[in-house]
Amino acid sequence: MSLPEIAKLGHVALVTTDLEKSLWFYKEVIGLEETEVVDGTHYLRAWGDFEHHTLSVKSGDKAHLDHIAWRAKRPEDVEGFAKLLEEAGTEVTWVEAGEEAGQGRAIRFQLPSEHHFEIYYDMEKTLADPSRRSVLKNQTYKSWARGASPRRIDHVNLLTSLKANVISDFLQEKLGFKMREYVKAPDDSLVGAWLSVTPLVHDIAVSHDPFAPTTHQIHHISYWLDNAQDLLRAADILKEHGIFFKGPGKHGISQAMYIYAIDPGSGLRVELFTNGYLIFEPDWEPIEWTVDEMDIGFTFWGDQMDTLPENNPTIEA
Repeated sequence: MSLPEIAKLGHVALVTTDLEKSLWFYKEVIGLEETEVVDGTHYLRAWGDFEHHTLSVKSGDKAHLDHIAWRAKRPEDVEGFAKLLEEAGTEVTWVEAGEEAGQGRAIRFQLPSEHHFEIYYDMEKTLADPSRRSVLKNQTYKSWARGASPRRIDHVNLLTSLKANVISDFLQEKLGFKMREYVKAPDDSLVGAWLSVTPLVHDIAVSHDPFAPTTHQIHHISYWLDNAQDLLRAADILKEHGIFFKGPGKHGISQAMYIYAIDPGSGLRVELFTNGYLIFEPDWEPIEWTVDEMDIGFTFWGDQMDTLPENNPTIEA
């Protein structure tokens, strides 16, 4: 019997203290499309996302990321992960079909850092309504309908006061992620790790900050733009709407170009992301960086994101 596998990043669930501002940001500025609203939760996705949603947003007393969800490769893998995690001593709870709009039965559990994950397989592939539907049969919505207009969700980056290897070891050993690049400290612990289950250089990253307020912060979520010109267009759109952002710049790790913008309703950092490289080699050897190489690793060129504490907001996950 084969081990259960994760196919891809599915969605993130955000709780915001200012729903109106957050929805304006994600719909009008970033340019996500709203699939539907159920019991006060707004389900959104980019024009090239096929599943029912890649982001949900609802109101709450404290801004936080409620969970990060991953799609399993096969229907039976959901139960397979439940068994594997429980045998390893991880508490698993079941989320019944329909509790989250569009989603089938899923499992919920915590990482050692207390970040909340879901794993599901069944998810509606909701058609866009005719007025917003693309004429292309292989595309969900019309592109460039509004805002920066990213194609799809790309990755998440966890922030933690724990050493990054505490989480990256769990991701590899329990969930089947592959290490792609990492930053090693002098004591051989990891201060950063980039892992994936797809050919992307990372579906998830883990960042260590000893001054992080908890073990379970979120550094950013990321949406994909097709090219560098799209990123420059996004910078103009963000500036015209008065959104604070850092970039454009280029990471050495991942080789991707970026802009980081702040959701004015929740404080969540959103990365608009493009270029980079893909990994197809089955025998990929993870790239090792050291902390004294981070002037190139984190920011090869361009605007540094984390140069000042006030420019480095995080929320809990």
